Amino acid sequence: MRLVFMGTPDFSVPSLRALVQGGHEVVGVFTQPDRPCGRGKKLKPSPVKVAAEELGLAIFQPEKIKEQAAINQLKALAPDCIIVVAYGQILSREILQLPTKGCINVHASLLPVYRGAAPIHWAVMRGEICTGVTTMLMDEGLDTGDMLLKREVFITDEATTGELHDELMAIGGELLIETLDQLEVGTLMATPQSGPSNYAPLLRRGHEGLDWSRGAVDLHNQVRGLNPWPGAFATFRGENLKIWRSTPLPRTNVSTETVAFSEVATAEPGQILQVLEDRLVVQTGDGVLQILEVQPAGKRAMPARDFFNGRHGQIGEKLE
Repeated sequence: MRLVFMGTPDFSVPSLRALVQGGHEVVGVFTQPDRPCGRGKKLKPSPVKVAAEELGLAIFQPEKIKEQAAINQLKALAPDCIIVVAYGQILSREILQLPTKGCINVHASLLPVYRGAAPIHWAVMRGEICTGVTTMLMDEGLDTGDMLLKREVFITDEATTGELHDELMAIGGELLIETLDQLEVGTLMATPQSGPSNYAPLLRRGHEGLDWSRGAVDLHNQVRGLNPWPGAFATFRGENLKIWRSTPLPRTNVSTETVAFSEVATAEPGQILQVLEDRLVVQTGDGVLQILEVQPAGKRAMPARDFFNGRHGQIGEKLE
C-alpha cells in the first residue's frame, strides 16, 4: 500500500520507523512546522521530521492541514491509507475520505476511555491500573472512530508518565504493523466504540499545583503523572518547587513507619512532619506523602532533604 504518515512528537517516531522497516511504501510524511525553541528562539524541527530526514522520506509541513494547498499535496500523493500518530491537527472530512482504505490512528489509551490530547498523563494522574494502545479508523469525531486492535499494559504504582510513554510508543509501532498486515489480507475487523468514555484534555497550569488537602495517594499519582513534563509543583517560603518523585503512606501505616499518629492528627495539610535520610514527610488531607526528589526554580533536581537542609528548613514549616 501507498501510505502517508502524519505525526509530530517522539511518540510518533517508532510507528514511522516500523512502517519503513516493515517494507511499507511511505510516500510522504506530514508533520508540524519547525517551532522556535530555547532562549535564542532558534527554529527546531519535530522529532518526526528528524526521523523522516534520516529515512530519506518526503516531508511536508503545512501550517494548517485543512488548507487547500495541503489537500492538493495529499491528492497528488494518492495514498491508499493515511496513518496518523499524534499529529496535532484535526483532519477534515475531505482528507478522511481521500484514501481508499481510510485513515488509521494510533491512540495511547484503551478506547473509549481517555479520548483526547493527553491520555497517558491522565491515566497515571487518575491512578489507573492499566492502559494501552488502540488502533482505529478515524472519523470526524475526537477519537470516536471504530476500533481495530488493542494492546493492554499494566501500570505499576510507581510508574511515571515518561516511563509509560516509552513503553506505549514502542507498542504503538508494533500494533500498527499488525493492523496493516491484517488490513492487507482482509482479516481486519472494525468494532464501534461502546461503554463509558472520558476525555483527557491538554494540561494547563492549574493541573500542576499540588493541593495538600487531597489524599497522599492522589498527590503521588499527580506527581508521577506530571513527570517528566510539565512537573507538579508546590511553594516553600514563596519559592516554586517542582516535585519529581514521591511515595504515599496511607493513614493506617503512618504511626508504624514514620511519625507518631498523634503528630499527624494535629498537623495541617502541607506541614512538614519529619526529615528522614532521603526524604521529607509531609501531611496531606489523608495520610502522608514522602517527597524524595525536588527541583527549585533555575536549579538542578536534588534529593528533597538536601533542598530542605540547604534552606535551613524547620520541622513544622509548610509547603503551599
